[in-house]
Amino acid sequence: MRRLAPLLAAAGVTLAGCAAPTPPTVTFYAAGKAAVTGPAQHCDVQVENCSADPDAHAVLRVPPGSPLQISVDAHVGETPWQVVFRYRDAAGTPIEGRSAVFYGESQRLAYTLRLPATTSQLETVEIQQFGGVLAARQDGGVDFVTRGTWVLSIDDRR
Repeated sequence: MRRLAPLLAAAGVTLAGCAAPTPPTVTFYAAGKAAVTGPAQHCDVQVENCSADPDAHAVLRVPPGSPLQISVDAHVGETPWQVVFRYRDAAGTPIEGRSAVFYGESQRLAYTLRLPATTSQLETVEIQQFGGVLAARQDGGVDFVTRGTWVLSIDDRR
């Protein structure tokens, strides 16, 4: 190992200790308040070594029609990710939606979710980080497998 360490250092590789890395966080902002959460589920890039935390979620009051700002950790932003959400329209009908997938040149660390109408009430938001594994679909296409999820529950009291 002593002979290998200078070679690795010269190549720009550092050796980490045995401590587990800190899981990435996501911060949600609305109506002047912020909520931070770690992942409810997080896996390595190959989606093999996973951990789950059923208590990991954030709760935030988001008034109807208010934008929700989302800030992701750089470890999420440097990989493909997207925002999946559900809201109710003025009639109370639940509607699901999702952002574009951010990756490559569209890499970003922040996103603002705006619902289509000022009467729409956001219900839940999930940040999905994709791994390096593809799953075959029945129609012959492929999907990326979700590597990590961060969940926001909306406090919709008026």
